[in-house]
Amino acid sequence: MISRRKAIETMMASSAGLTLTGLAEAQTPPQTPPTAAKAFAGQRQPKPLPFDPAKLRGLSEKLIRSHYDNNYMGSVKALNVVEQRLAAMTNEKDLPAYIYGDVKREELIRTGSVVMHDHYFGNLGGDGQPGGSVLFAIRQAWNSYEQWEAEFKRTGNALAGGSGWVTLSYNFHTGELHNYWAWDHMHNPPASVPLLVLDMYEHAFHMDYGAAAAKYVDAFMQNVNWEEVNRRFVRAEKAAAALKA
Repeated sequence: MISRRKAIETMMASSAGLTLTGLAEAQTPPQTPPTAAKAFAGQRQPKPLPFDPAKLRGLSEKLIRSHYDNNYMGSVKALNVVEQRLAAMTNEKDLPAYIYGDVKREELIRTGSVVMHDHYFGNLGGDGQPGGSVLFAIRQAWNSYEQWEAEFKRTGNALAGGSGWVTLSYNFHTGELHNYWAWDHMHNPPASVPLLVLDMYEHAFHMDYGAAAAKYVDAFMQNVNWEEVNRRFVRAEKAAAALKA
C-alpha cells in the first residue's frame, strides 16, 4: 500500500518523463530512406514512334506496333527492373560478386536493346531517298551509294535466320564510316556511334515476311528517314571535332 501523496508524486514523475521523451522525439529529425542513385533510378520511358506506322511501305502497321509494344517497351521495362534490382543490391554487403555480375550483364543487354530500338524506330518513316552530308561521306567511303547499300543489305541478309543488328556507324577512333555486324545487343565497336540501325531479329519481320528476310531488308531501305540519319552524322562530326580539339 502506498500513500495518496506518494501516488501523486509517482504519477507526476511519469508524466514529466513522457513529456521529456516527447520533446526529444520532436527534436530528432525523421529518418528518411536513402534515395537511389540516379544510375539506378529505373524510371526510363519509351520514346514515342516518330511516324505513322500505317503509312510505311512494305511494313505492316500490325508488325510495327507488335515490335514496338512487345519488344521495345518490354526492353524498357526490363531495364527499369534491372536498375532497381541493382539499387537494392547496393546495401547487400555479403552479396557474392558473381551474382552481382549476372545482373550487370543483364543491364548491358537491356541497355543495348533500348538504345538500338531507339535508333531503329527513329530512322524509320522516311522516303528512302538519301541526301545531305552523310550521302557525300558514304560516297567517299564506298565509292558510291550503290556499293554501300549492297554491302549494308548483304550484312543484314547474313543475319537472316538468326538475330542481331546492322549499323552504319561513325567511329570516333578511326574517323571513318563503317557497316558493322552485331550478333546481339552487346556487340558494338568501341568509340562508334550508330547512324543507321537495322533490326534483324525475327520479331522485326517474321509477321510480314516469314523466313524471307531479304524482302524485309528491301522494305526497310524504302522507309529509311535519311534526314534523321544525316542529323546523327552531323552531330557525330561535331563531336569528333570537339574530341580532337
